[in-house]
Amino acid sequence: MAGQGHGGARRAAVGLLAGLLTLAGCASPEPPDAAPQEIQALLDRHARALLARDEAAYAVGLDPTRASAAMKEFDQLAEVPLASWGYRLKDVDRQSGDRAGGGRATVRADLTYRVAGYDSGPVTTERVLDLTERDGRWYVTGDRPGEGAAQQLWQQGDVEAVRGARSLVLGVGQPEERLRAIAAAADRAVPAVSAAWSPTWAGRVVVLVPASLDAMGGLLGAPAASYRGIAAVTTGEVGGGPDAPADRVIVNPEAYGVLGDFGRQVVLTHETTHVATRTATSAATPVWLSEGFADWVAYRGTGRTAVQAAPELRRAVRAGDAPAVLPDDKAFAFGGDADALARAYEGGWLACELIAERWGEAKLTAFYRAVGAHPGREGAVEKALAETLGTTPDEFTAAWRAFLRDRLG
Repeated sequence: MAGQGHGGARRAAVGLLAGLLTLAGCASPEPPDAAPQEIQALLDRHARALLARDEAAYAVGLDPTRASAAMKEFDQLAEVPLASWGYRLKDVDRQSGDRAGGGRATVRADLTYRVAGYDSGPVTTERVLDLTERDGRWYVTGDRPGEGAAQQLWQQGDVEAVRGARSLVLGVGQPEERLRAIAAAADRAVPAVSAAWSPTWAGRVVVLVPASLDAMGGLLGAPAASYRGIAAVTTGEVGGGPDAPADRVIVNPEAYGVLGDFGRQVVLTHETTHVATRTATSAATPVWLSEGFADWVAYRGTGRTAVQAAPELRRAVRAGDAPAVLPDDKAFAFGGDADALARAYEGGWLACELIAERWGEAKLTAFYRAVGAHPGREGAVEKALAETLGTTPDEFTAAWRAFLRDRLG
């Protein structure tokens, strides 16, 4: 009887378990959250409306209580020639409400866009968008850069576009006359760079001109003070292939504005050189070579002497304080000693000037390409010096120091 009792208990337990499993199997699973798909669809519609310049369709995706403020970006982008614009949703954070509807969400998304006629590949930047749900529909209430991401020019105000023969200048808060002058200088820079480098690069340049130094810092995602006194910088993808987006030359309106015509042309030719050489520049390229080569191209054919173009280094040489070695990468950091930074640039330029004079201009460009083609920094310059110029680092450094004394002493 005891055995039978235990068997009955086991049968009862098995029956109960089976019943529970049956009930569990019959229960309806919680439906997946539809918000990500709905939000992606909203952003897709938003992007199509922006590209089509369809103001009414764009406004449909905006929170009605904040539509006027949110329409600013649509208006500020009006003159930017866009070839594409789209969002790729990365993360959705539901902050309140439930799956039945209602509430708010914060999403992270990659914004990708291309400027028509300039970008072979899309520019990608992370955005954080705030959304609200009303009556089962999602609306955009805010749009800002992701953590660590830079601002975009159109988020700083109405963009004015000036198209040159070989350039596109996009400015905010700048007189049209200034933008046209920058476009003219950029148009002159492009053939000067092609003559020194090669005609194989794209042969066009995009220049951004923000309203102030602080606005320049916003575009770079960095403290503005680091760029005080720097007339322009170039941003882009080092070693980018044929599908990489075009580099952007960003002008510091304060430092650029105090230069004369010659200085402005040198600056834009220097930065355009960075655009042209970007695919041949890599982590193996020391800064003295990339910056020195850009200065060499900018001064090439201008008749500018070393005494005129390298005043800070000349003072050091004449004071018996000539550098013993080529400047390292840290010497080119912005925000430090301005005189030391100038000496670094001047030293890099004269190193490239030495190569062009002693070995020839073709050898200089071949040396640049050879260094950039090396798989890493270690051994890159040494190998290129040996194979392209037939010299060693010690011999080259000695020749460079003698060149400084000869030209600046």
